[in-house]
Amino acid sequence: MSGLQRISRREFLRRTGQAGGGLVFALTLPGAARASDVVMPAMQPSGASVAPNVYVNIRDDGIVEIYCYRSEMGQGIRTSLPQVIADELEADWDKISVIQAVGDDKYGDQNTDGSTSIRKHFDLLRNAGATARDLMIAAAASRWGVPADECVARHHAVHHEASGRSAGFGELVDAASKLPLPETAAFKDRKDYRYIGKSLDTIDAMDFTTGRAIYGIDKTLPDMLYASIERCPAFGGTVASFDDSAAKQVAGVVAVIRLPEPTVPALFNLQGGIAVLADNTWAAEQGRKALKIEWDRGANGGYQDAAYKKSLLEAAQKPGTTMLERGDVDSETESTHDALYYAPLLAQAPMEPPAALARVNKDGTCDVWACVQNPQATRDTVAATLGVDKDKVTSHVTLLGGGFGRKSKPDFAAEAAWLSRETGRPVKVTWTREDDLRHGYFHSVSAQYYRAGMDAEGKTTSWLQRTAFPSIFSTFAPGVVTPTSMELGLGALDAPWNVPNLRIEACDATAHVRVGWLRSVCNIFHAFGACSFVDELAHLKGVDPKQHLLEMIGPARKIDPAADGAEYANYDQDLATYPVDTGRLAAVVNKVADMASWGRKLADGRGLGIAVHRSFLTYVGAVAEVSVDDSGKLVVHEMWICMDAGTVINPDRVIAQMEGAGIFGMSLAMHGELTAKDGGIVEGNFDTYPVVRMSEAPAAIHCHIMESDAPPGGVGEPGVPPIAPAIVNAYFAASGKRVRELPLRNAGLT
Repeated sequence: MSGLQRISRREFLRRTGQAGGGLVFALTLPGAARASDVVMPAMQPSGASVAPNVYVNIRDDGIVEIYCYRSEMGQGIRTSLPQVIADELEADWDKISVIQAVGDDKYGDQNTDGSTSIRKHFDLLRNAGATARDLMIAAAASRWGVPADECVARHHAVHHEASGRSAGFGELVDAASKLPLPETAAFKDRKDYRYIGKSLDTIDAMDFTTGRAIYGIDKTLPDMLYASIERCPAFGGTVASFDDSAAKQVAGVVAVIRLPEPTVPALFNLQGGIAVLADNTWAAEQGRKALKIEWDRGANGGYQDAAYKKSLLEAAQKPGTTMLERGDVDSETESTHDALYYAPLLAQAPMEPPAALARVNKDGTCDVWACVQNPQATRDTVAATLGVDKDKVTSHVTLLGGGFGRKSKPDFAAEAAWLSRETGRPVKVTWTREDDLRHGYFHSVSAQYYRAGMDAEGKTTSWLQRTAFPSIFSTFAPGVVTPTSMELGLGALDAPWNVPNLRIEACDATAHVRVGWLRSVCNIFHAFGACSFVDELAHLKGVDPKQHLLEMIGPARKIDPAADGAEYANYDQDLATYPVDTGRLAAVVNKVADMASWGRKLADGRGLGIAVHRSFLTYVGAVAEVSVDDSGKLVVHEMWICMDAGTVINPDRVIAQMEGAGIFGMSLAMHGELTAKDGGIVEGNFDTYPVVRMSEAPAAIHCHIMESDAPPGGVGEPGVPPIAPAIVNAYFAASGKRVRELPLRNAGLT
């Protein structure tokens, strides 16, 4: 190759897949920030340093250590977070060392969840960099005996323009260590950003490429045991009796231990079961297979998905609890149209299943290494499990091979810690794929009922939405059967529709599994139902779906559900601080339609579908182009995704998240479904719980980021919700058949 070529991952795989024999290639990564594992105090460099705050440490050799207090699971936060700090600090990117922080309250919120890492922490990160910059400026001014406002930080040094003097950050450490630490500092102007808004390569690229990256499933310690745990198929069930004699005869098996019974509520606590511990993973799993266990399946042993689905659909067709009301949806209209939508139980299914290694030390302290999204919850849960103060627990965060919400729930770390204490040795618990799909924290099954009223001109004048699903909070408190206002604020209470009469109702539903959050949470089924129903109305009226969508959104305005009497506890009251902006919502509709050349002539059997949704302060429009082949199978040819996420830190990472959201959302729409028999989840691996394969993936996912100076919105989650309705609406455009239940494979379309 005579020059550098930028090719997509898909193109890379296509090219290398065509090569015969073997693959030989050279890869050079540019100079960049460096990634480090957790640095324990005894391993700190021997030179002097100064820490203006808990996020930044400047060493006298000039290296700036930035502590990444969020978890890296492919979204690029170990790059984007330092970009913000380094920009305000005026640090050079090749003199940055990123250190993964342990779980500690001093960092503030460490839960890498809810697309909050940048949107909630942008000013905090800027302040961390700006205060460090001002400390360096103050140190230089003190050293030179000049006013601080005559000095400027630029390119990893402080300069005094009048005298021509300059000093690198490392040279100023000693002087800085004698000065008071600034608490706040002025932020840079957007026009002066060096890194914010720029596509920088991930700092972990070399480790990813060379195989040096350490995930939770990779971590080892000397003298450790490997544990595999057999759990009751039904949530909350217990061991009635067991025979471990055969398991103990398996070569390599060291011990068989019964875990404490599950708690009510479940929280992140142990689920019970029988653990087989061995000196290697294979022996532990073979010993587990040799166990003979009689289960008491308990209160959830009668859970059958078909019967539950029927009851949920029935519940959605009856009046629920009114959560928001504007006008009178029961007033007389010229015509009405209603529909019932259903979305099934789902699993996060990250590529790396849960894994944790724990060591309870002789002094009563405990170290845990795990692929967790929330190291503070890990610390708290492990401490409660062991009955010790949380200060005795250190939660080390490894890289995560995906998370999607599953790994913010550290029950697997608690299992490892409890077993380590029982055995007196380090214990690594690795969940199998089957464990992950059958014993996780599942995304709620949902039924939704919609009814719209139209006037004589066909304009929608009323909108009734009922939503029925088991609440996430049933996992954390007993007796919860009604969806909470927080969950309803994810795609229901924040409805953007320009109708004078609107009512949102919630219906009761009892949980029979541990319910948790999955990428985009309730926005998934709320967007599927609402955007599909809006498309239904368009075809019913004989109106172009894009134009009808814009009509339903209406003129540019700001919507706070509290104005209609809604009481909600959305993520940090975002709707109160950042109301729904229908102007931004309409803008992404228009842009994504232009990207897809909406309105163009399509071949017979092809169709375009459009959908739009706001979540986590971000506005996303999606268009899918599909066809139905001769066998009746649905083929997704291309997708277009437009995102307005406000201020964007790293466009390359945002586009990667949009592409990933397209595939994730497509997997849920086409394949995702868990079923239950006698309380236990039936599906166990990707043969029965498929995700989109490369052969099914669209030929292209076209992405566009809207220019915006609004505060940062979420990125990892908001791209998912509009994908399923865009595909379903495209299928109707191609076939004339409306699908109101997911996944599409149940309708024989995949």
